[in-house]
Amino acid sequence: MKQTPLAIARTAGKLALSKKGYDIKILKLRNLTSICDYFVIISGDVDIHVKAIADAVDRGLMEKGVKPWHREGIKGGKWVLLDYVDVVVHIFQKKAREFYALEKLWGDAPVETMK
Repeated sequence: MKQTPLAIARTAGKLALSKKGYDIKILKLRNLTSICDYFVIISGDVDIHVKAIADAVDRGLMEKGVKPWHREGIKGGKWVLLDYVDVVVHIFQKKAREFYALEKLWGDAPVETMK
């Protein structure tokens, strides 16, 4: 059964929480851009933490039949991007998240916070 983009976004957030990802926000972009329906923005502490979160999200979604279209930043570990077409997951170290400021860039987007 195909999951909705919102279900994929929420699952990604839950998987990130399982690896102690924090400050998790889901931005609803559907009415603002054609890039994708949702951004999931997650923070991790250091490169190995960011990579562990990315791996948990990637594996967990693959187990549910959701395969990424594109992956980027795995080697560097400061900002990992997992693109599932309708949902794009961004996993940042704190300084990179502050620098790119996606929440400010998409400040008009409705936001769901996960804890």
